[in-house]
Amino acid sequence: MQTAKTPAQLASFVSPQMVKEKRRDDWLALFAEDGVVQDPVGPSPFDPSGQGHRGKAAIAGFYDNIISKGGDFDFTIHASYPCGDECANVWVGRTTGPDGTVNETPMVTIYKVDSAGKILSLRAFWDFSRLLERMGN
Repeated sequence: MQTAKTPAQLASFVSPQMVKEKRRDDWLALFAEDGVVQDPVGPSPFDPSGQGHRGKAAIAGFYDNIISKGGDFDFTIHASYPCGDECANVWVGRTTGPDGTVNETPMVTIYKVDSAGKILSLRAFWDFSRLLERMGN
């Protein structure tokens, strides 16, 4: 893992590592009680309202219903830009589904943390329609 310069950058590095290692409880512990996950940002089958998954229970539901069923994950951060309580990363996520299908998704994530370093928001910008196309839908 890269060396973090700020608490927001640290959270942005640790969060995908916890997902990759399937460490659900450790991932959830990274979030503030009123944290929100928008992955992807905007309406999608993961979040039809586009408002995100707000609060620990909703974030846990996102993990259980989406992340845990996604297969194996790997992440490559190409650039990271910390500033104050936020950090933007440019990266590619790779998922290997239960059937062995590999999908690569380029994205930008923006993490915002509180004064304790807990994640207030995780906003992932990526094109859900491209994922569906690659899956043949």
